[in-house]
Amino acid sequence: MAFEVCMPQLGLTMEEGTVSQWIKHEGDAVKTGDVLLEITTDKLTNEVTSEHDGVLLKIVAQEGEDVPVKGLLCYVGQSGEAVGDAPAAAAATPAAPAAPAAPVTAAPVPAPVAAGGARIRISPLARKTAAKLGVDVSGIVGSGPSGRIRQQDVLAAANAPKAAAPVAAEPAPAAKPVSKTGLELMEGDTVSKLAGMRKVVAQRMLQSHTEIPPVTQNTKVDVTELMKFRKMLLAETGNKYSVNDLILKATAKCLRQHPEVLVSLDGDQIIQRAHVNLGMAVALDAGLIVPVIRDADRMGLDALSAAAKDLASRAKGNKLTPDEYKGSTFSVSNLGMFGIETFTPIVNQPDAAILGVCAVEDELVMDDEGNISKHQVMRLSFTYDHRLIDGAVAAKFVMALRDLLEKPMSIIL
Repeated sequence: MAFEVCMPQLGLTMEEGTVSQWIKHEGDAVKTGDVLLEITTDKLTNEVTSEHDGVLLKIVAQEGEDVPVKGLLCYVGQSGEAVGDAPAAAAATPAAPAAPAAPVTAAPVPAPVAAGGARIRISPLARKTAAKLGVDVSGIVGSGPSGRIRQQDVLAAANAPKAAAPVAAEPAPAAKPVSKTGLELMEGDTVSKLAGMRKVVAQRMLQSHTEIPPVTQNTKVDVTELMKFRKMLLAETGNKYSVNDLILKATAKCLRQHPEVLVSLDGDQIIQRAHVNLGMAVALDAGLIVPVIRDADRMGLDALSAAAKDLASRAKGNKLTPDEYKGSTFSVSNLGMFGIETFTPIVNQPDAAILGVCAVEDELVMDDEGNISKHQVMRLSFTYDHRLIDGAVAAKFVMALRDLLEKPMSIIL
């Protein structure tokens, strides 16, 4: 009996996943626990393993394809078994194990290289198929993510009429990318599918921007004493707290004192949040992820700093679990390390507000007696959902946070 392998639900809110890469291929022997494929969920890459011994009989979902939760990915069973609506596939499957022998002896197969010396992006199965059929992959335009060549591209090239060969050999016209909206593309432009983390970010940012009437208030904070306080902590404790650690701690304390900011809109009702769960925006090469520090207001500075560093490190290493980037009640986005003076962060739903943290800058300040001295200042950009939070409420929260940062000893008291 052949077993179906379906798209797992790796989080309560997960609705679909994208097939990133098949590790096993049709005809490969499979043991329980072997990784069959990699999938990209909301914002992470996860492995799907086999729960049975046997052979990978048929791949149903191709690389780059979006599959809903519980959607069929492949079949695992005993060699020769009929699967799905294609009994013929089972007959072709036994011959598959012989295919790897061909690419082993073919020198150009392991790492195909284009004429310009660049490595050709091609899936292992497509490479095996090309070697078996004698297809030159250097002229194939891949239909997979980032132009990756898939098996179906190789088969299409193999079945193309010979008369079309000269056309395929012609330069740019055959490989010219196509715009779906009529956008004029110029020479050198490349087209890739909006998928994975970037797709999720795009969807959520558009949803937030279209559903929420946002207001952003920018406030300047004198952080001269905060920077001195940070140096004092380093000298006395040996702990190298980041500016972000102190801001997170101050924000958590301020949120507990101003619960009116901890709200969410649920249809026609308002939810008052009981927990200060800080979402901390972390930039990755593929997009943005917001791991959550739960009950941050109950943590001491040491624990909060350790949690922030751990979550950021594992986020960049793609090692977060789905539950670790869910459930925020307020978010913080820090672009200060990039020298950003001010910006407009987008609310991370279902939160009602987000704090944007900007760069620390030197500024000359004149006191009441006309004396000029150098101070360090930082700007905070506070964006909130005006359906839930009024301007005066937002201003009081930011002023309270400013006072904490300007009198840093109160942050840890």
